[in-house]
Amino acid sequence: MIKVKVPATSANIGPGFDSLGIAFNLYNTFTFEEIDEGIIISGCQEGFNDEDNLVYLSMIRTLDILGYKLKGIKINIEADIPISRGLGSSAACIVGGIMGASGLAGNLLSKDEILKIATEIEGHPDNVCPALFGGMTLSIMEDGEIIYNHMQIANGLKFHALVPDFTLSTLEARAVLPQSISHKDAIYNVSRVALLVSALSSGRFELLKYGLQDKLHQIYRGGMIPHYNEVIDICNNCGSIGTFLSGAGPTIMAITHDKDVDFKKDIGKQLNLLDNKWTMKELSIDFEGAIALPLFI
Repeated sequence: MIKVKVPATSANIGPGFDSLGIAFNLYNTFTFEEIDEGIIISGCQEGFNDEDNLVYLSMIRTLDILGYKLKGIKINIEADIPISRGLGSSAACIVGGIMGASGLAGNLLSKDEILKIATEIEGHPDNVCPALFGGMTLSIMEDGEIIYNHMQIANGLKFHALVPDFTLSTLEARAVLPQSISHKDAIYNVSRVALLVSALSSGRFELLKYGLQDKLHQIYRGGMIPHYNEVIDICNNCGSIGTFLSGAGPTIMAITHDKDVDFKKDIGKQLNLLDNKWTMKELSIDFEGAIALPLFI
């Protein structure tokens, strides 16, 4: 029996489109037990407990690569990461399935090998990279190779995920993006992402409001999210020092100083006035990434 815990992630982080990602202390936990025959998947929503389950598909693809013949499988999913909210639920399922397969086959894969398989399934590494390694990562693709690096973040920040009661598919969120952008907008984003990384690593958090600005995706995707601009204004008025769209959305992430005790109380009152229900999850950075958990049986 194998048990794997994978953190939630937030990709893009303002101007870092398809390259920046960060892991948080919100988790999906997956348990894998080989059985004599058949497929049993429990713990997930009805309709996801069959052979199309992303955890199962990722596990089977990995076992095929490893040449391991599975008799049957029982998978249990304990999911705390909201689905289709821009918090890396798909990446968590993919990483969990691959690590489960590696464990069943005798822990044959390194994390770099897991990253390669996960990126092939996901299509890009910006979520799977922090899910695997934890912390904040920068990842790119170069001639089919995944290049990544960890980035240091100075102490003193708190993250608040504002999660609405509606979903937004990644396919729909990508469909609204333009096929090309101006040279001016490209320069805008390059300069902002450089400032963002510098501000996070140096602790000059007053620069985050500038470093999180973006002209590649947030201005287009925001139009698909009811009350998007209003929620951003509410965050700023309640003391946020920076906001960004988490992944493809619709979750909006607000950053505050870690000693700020009023934000949580003040923003709850404001969000309650909106049409849709928004739930706030106070998060901290997960620096460990995906891990295999000990079993007590």
